[in-house]
Amino acid sequence: MASKKNSRKKLSFKPGEFIVYPAHGVGKIIAVEKEEIAGMELELYVIDFEKEKMRLRVPTNKCEQIGMRKLSGKDIVEEAMKVLRGKPKVKRTMWSRRAQEYEAKINSGDILFVAEVVRDLFRPDDQPEQSYSERQLFEAALDRMAREVAAVRKVNEAQATEEIRAVLAEARGGKAAKEKAA
Repeated sequence: MASKKNSRKKLSFKPGEFIVYPAHGVGKIIAVEKEEIAGMELELYVIDFEKEKMRLRVPTNKCEQIGMRKLSGKDIVEEAMKVLRGKPKVKRTMWSRRAQEYEAKINSGDILFVAEVVRDLFRPDDQPEQSYSERQLFEAALDRMAREVAAVRKVNEAQATEEIRAVLAEARGGKAAKEKAA
């Protein structure tokens, strides 16, 4: 009887629902399947990551351990936008160490951590050019954040990206960004 209770608890996602998978971002559960693997029957979520053209099968009992979660609520997305408006925090450590920290934040699956990376690596047009690796990390974080914002707000990814960039530009540019927008 206890195993039935546990299996019910594991099934917290339904087909058609968007989820966040830490290492890949926003995906859509397209099915829950039972499959026999190595002589054991497993229940699997089939998750589609449309942008990457990737399909992932995740055992339902491993979701929590992996860090898979439901989309953030609107309040958390607003909190992430506030993070973007904050002052960038750039540590004076070696780039390789900072890059590892940024990568870990991006792959954490936490939109607030991803927003910190976006904020810290954003460069307005009037600032010096970023290195290739900085730009790659910024784009990865921006993409990850935009996909979740788009799914939560039910807009397309381009609109979400535009909104994030506008918040960043306004926070950094102050008057100049507002005059340019007007």
